[in-house]
Amino acid sequence: MRLFFALWPPEPVARALACAARALARSFGGRAARRETIHLTLAFPGEVADERLPEVIAAARRVRAEPFELLVDRLGVWRRQRLIWAGCPVAPPLRALVLDLRERLRAAEVACDEPQRFVPHLTLVRKAGDAASAELPAFGPLPWPCGNFALVRSRRTEAGPDYLVVAEFPCA
Repeated sequence: MRLFFALWPPEPVARALACAARALARSFGGRAARRETIHLTLAFPGEVADERLPEVIAAARRVRAEPFELLVDRLGVWRRQRLIWAGCPVAPPLRALVLDLRERLRAAEVACDEPQRFVPHLTLVRKAGDAASAELPAFGPLPWPCGNFALVRSRRTEAGPDYLVVAEFPCA
């Protein structure tokens, strides 16, 4: 199964981001992310054997993080991937959560992406057309209180990605 860990925005933040995604897709082309799929990836183990799921969950339960707030305040483009995204500064509590989570996964011998590559972002538009050469509008600030993180199973469908939250973990 294909897994990742993420922060899932509360409903008001998800609605605001989905609204921005639709407006950006109208302006620049591409496919707007659906509200229910908008998230901020913390770690990406990728393909994990079904029988290893309890180990992945146990590793995440050992993570220690305090609740914190993100401030989504910018838009960006990854031209090669043709993505438009919203982002935020790497707040110290967010960095600590990512580092602890990835270290716990490595200790459990679960492969994941490297922490130095962490760029906090939320994909808003895929297959963007004209955004690579245009100036994006100003965005935010959009406050986002973070009190937990989730382990998510990802499946590709014709309608786009489909996500199922497998487990949630509190920041406390």
